[in-house]
Amino acid sequence: MSSPTAHAKSVFNEHGGTLRTREALAAGIHPRTLYAMRDSGALDQTGRGLFRLAGMPPPSEPDLITVAKKVPQAVFCLITALALHGLTTQIPHEVQIALPRTARHPRLDYPPIKAFRFSTNSFAAGVETHQIDGVSIRVYSAEKTLADAFKYRNKIGLDAAVEALRNYRDRRKPQFQKVLEFARICRVEIVIRPYLEASL
Repeated sequence: MSSPTAHAKSVFNEHGGTLRTREALAAGIHPRTLYAMRDSGALDQTGRGLFRLAGMPPPSEPDLITVAKKVPQAVFCLITALALHGLTTQIPHEVQIALPRTARHPRLDYPPIKAFRFSTNSFAAGVETHQIDGVSIRVYSAEKTLADAFKYRNKIGLDAAVEALRNYRDRRKPQFQKVLEFARICRVEIVIRPYLEASL
């Protein structure tokens, strides 16, 4: 194995097996090495400017990994985040992401995405970093996602927000005070409080 290819494989392994072209070049992989590995079958091109080591097990959440890599400033929200936290029975038909109000709308051929514009305070609050197949993704905490679900109840459906709150209540240690704190940030405390009180 040539040393540039060995170096490239080790860089890919350090990043969970998936890299954007920009990330690969910044890590010292020469473009010639990158495309030679693709052409030889050592790398699979999973999207425009997105590469994955061949022979790795298929990713458990390929759509989320693609979006996390292609739109690194995005935070997974609403139905997508509820599904990640196991709080909904709905199957997301699109990847729902939060973006700052000033961010450009991302262009992705696949998967379908729905971007929601969050205010500065709401966008920054409650962000967690999770690992999926070695790739870091940004997602709102369960408590922040509940507040968002009530804020965007007209977009995702009040039934989805209420179901998520019911599922959250049934967890071992629900933190309703945290939900209220995020509801204040999202300016939906008055909306969510009766549902929280009904859950106690």
